[in-house]
Amino acid sequence: MIHESKNDFGGYFEDFVTGDVFKHWPGKTITEMDNHLFSLLTMNHNPLHIDEHYMTKHQHKKILVVGTLVFSLIVGMSVKDISGKAIANLEYENIVHYKPVFQGDTLYAISTILDVVLSKTKTDRGIVYLETIGENQNKDKVISLRRRFLVPKKHVE
Repeated sequence: MIHESKNDFGGYFEDFVTGDVFKHWPGKTITEMDNHLFSLLTMNHNPLHIDEHYMTKHQHKKILVVGTLVFSLIVGMSVKDISGKAIANLEYENIVHYKPVFQGDTLYAISTILDVVLSKTKTDRGIVYLETIGENQNKDKVISLRRRFLVPKKHVE
């Protein structure tokens, strides 16, 4: 089943079915301020992300958005539709950056539920495993990642 963005904040364990796809909305246009502030807050002072003059001599010719900002935005876009009720994020894996992201690009995200598993130790929760893909405004895949999070059950026996 394909889910469009909804008004509820996240879901319970029972709301997730392997194979379900969630199209997250809205997207996010990354501004120069977003990129510079994230660079400064995370102490990533690589000139690729903050020095326009330096980048004129680089293969991309313009400032690149920090990869961890791209990662954070794509995960964040999925929270409203998927993990808003999460007890905890358990694992991030297989983070792949496919294409560069530049200031002014707009990102969108789509998540697919890969598996849902009941907790082995507590009957009131389960683990959701998903893959989220981030695309830019041209529908170019720029990032993908997988994660597991712990989520409560709606009904506890």
